[in-house]
Amino acid sequence: MVGIDQVVEKLGTVIDPDLKKDIVSMGMIKDIELDSGKLQFTLELTTPACPFNEDIENDVRKAISELDGITKFDLKVTAKVMEGRSLEDDSTMSTVKNIIGVASGKGGVGKSTVSLNIALALSRTGAKVGLLDADIYGPSIPLMLGIKEAYMQVDEEKHKLQPTKSNGIEVVSFGFFGEQDHQAAIYRGPIISGILRQFLVDTDWSDLDYLIVDLPPGTGDIPLTLAQTIPLTGILVVTTPQAVASSVAVKALGMFSKLNVPILGIIENMSLFECTKCGEPHRIFGTGGAERISKEFDIPVLGDIPLNFGIMDGSDTGKPIMLANPNSPSSLAFEVAAKNIAAQCSIVAARLADEQASEKTGDSQAVAQTQQVGQAPGGPQTSGTDR
Repeated sequence: MVGIDQVVEKLGTVIDPDLKKDIVSMGMIKDIELDSGKLQFTLELTTPACPFNEDIENDVRKAISELDGITKFDLKVTAKVMEGRSLEDDSTMSTVKNIIGVASGKGGVGKSTVSLNIALALSRTGAKVGLLDADIYGPSIPLMLGIKEAYMQVDEEKHKLQPTKSNGIEVVSFGFFGEQDHQAAIYRGPIISGILRQFLVDTDWSDLDYLIVDLPPGTGDIPLTLAQTIPLTGILVVTTPQAVASSVAVKALGMFSKLNVPILGIIENMSLFECTKCGEPHRIFGTGGAERISKEFDIPVLGDIPLNFGIMDGSDTGKPIMLANPNSPSSLAFEVAAKNIAAQCSIVAARLADEQASEKTGDSQAVAQTQQVGQAPGGPQTSGTDR
């Protein structure tokens, strides 16, 4: 008769394609029960947005089918997003598991469009998502979501800003304050940095799996403040195929690398345009921008977003492509990119967990060695002056 030890050993042969570890050592098998050949357990995946979730589930079922003596098998599949940043080092935002900064070297590459649609795509998988519009000088997220009269309330008891909720995500933007339609934000760097800190740590974020931070282009005060204020899961860089955009995007990569912030990968926006009449793809902005960066810095390309009229029209009318046309090629491209981003967050989280476990092991060994100092086999040692 098959036993639980045999089941666990067999499940240990199933490897997570992203994390390169077996699902047993990753703690993904929960509540296992085996009674007279009837087996049941829960497979807890690292994120509902993992691109390999179906593959892992199929591998689990295949592994169990190879065991003799299993007469009935009930599998429950859930997901619990891993923490891709050290919450122990950030008591101010302890409810947010992953914070992803979306950056670009220059404006005009569609960074805000990417940020918004990635947030919506992650939310569609069942993840809890927030979106912080950190472009204080030019907040565009409210317009792109069709939010015209929203404003930020303050919880008097918690002394926290309350994010606006839209289409299943929590949203914070400077565009919710005052009459922003025709007013320019004229503030010096220190004030801008203070506003960003307040949006980050003085907002009553709920338990979020992912907080997407739409950064202004370049390497100015706001990206620098973000990197220095809170631990980040990583940075996503947006570029277009043309050399001008990709060469400037490298500067953003350089800044965050110097600050020891992980780079999750690159999104190439406006990668191509497919003609609706002839059906031929046209590389309007050239080719290879993201690929050049990927090879130079050894970081993955996480998505190629095609140029589409629906994306532009949706941004202007407050109906993002992920909502207006979820089955369009552009929406499907955003879904692929979102899953790849979630996978990279899980990789960062697994690496962080290993580092923390190693530190705890080292601390325990150091304590044990400290306790042994001055102890001889026959009792306490005496110093030379005590003889």
